[in-house]
Parts: sequence; structure tokens; C-alpha cells
Amino acid sequence: MATTDLTQESFEKTIQDNDIVLVDWWADWCGPCKMFAPVYEEVSQEHDDIVFGKIDTEDQQQLAAAAGISSIPTLMAFRENVLVFSQPGAINQQQLGQLIEQVRGLDMEDVHKQVEEARAQSEQSAN
Repeated sequence: MATTDLTQESFEKTIQDNDIVLVDWWADWCGPCKMFAPVYEEVSQEHDDIVFGKIDTEDQQQLAAAAGISSIPTLMAFRENVLVFSQPGAINQQQLGQLIEQVRGLDMEDVHKQVEEARAQSEQSAN
């Protein structure tokens, strides 16, 4: 599957409607982004079951701000509508492959349980 451009309008639906979504936050002026782009594109061809999204931070400034993007490139991984990885900096093909295997190997029942526990704790401390 090739990479998909995501926007404010398509971002949330893409995350909700797919099991695994990787998101590359980038900008045209960013040298490391340009170095990472062909790696990301090539790996996307090997994984039909994963959505490889790209978000141009210049074009989607509100979305980038809402996601707290302060450095690019930033790579995020979502699984079952949960952010499970977020890291700035370009990575190589081997590292991206390892990340994909780690995301696939997550015990999502446990991850959802941890998310619920964290949400409950934050609600308690807010009261």
C-alpha cells in the first residue's frame, strides 16, 4: 500500500477505521524528512494491512499543533485507536521494520486496560 496524505478532516476517521496506522509528520523544507520519505514509502509497499499516513505540518498546522508536534520528522504509531508510539527523528528501514513488528506484537487487551487505568487515575486526581 502506498502512503496516504492525511488532513484535519481525514485523520481521526483513519485512526478509528484501521487496526494499525503509522503517521509521518513532515515538511517540505525539512532535510531529515526528505531522507526518511523514501524509506517510509518503500516499507509501506511491504505491509498491505497497515495505513502509512503522511501529514504535511505546513499545510496542516492546526492538526500538528493539536498533536503537539514540535520536531519533525515525527513518527507515530496507532493501534486499535490508541497512540502506542511517538518519536521525533528519522529512522532507517530496519528500525521501521522492527517498530512495525513491535506494534503488531502488542497485547492490545493489556494496552486498553492500561489506558483505562490511566484515564481513571487522571479523573480521580482531577476531582
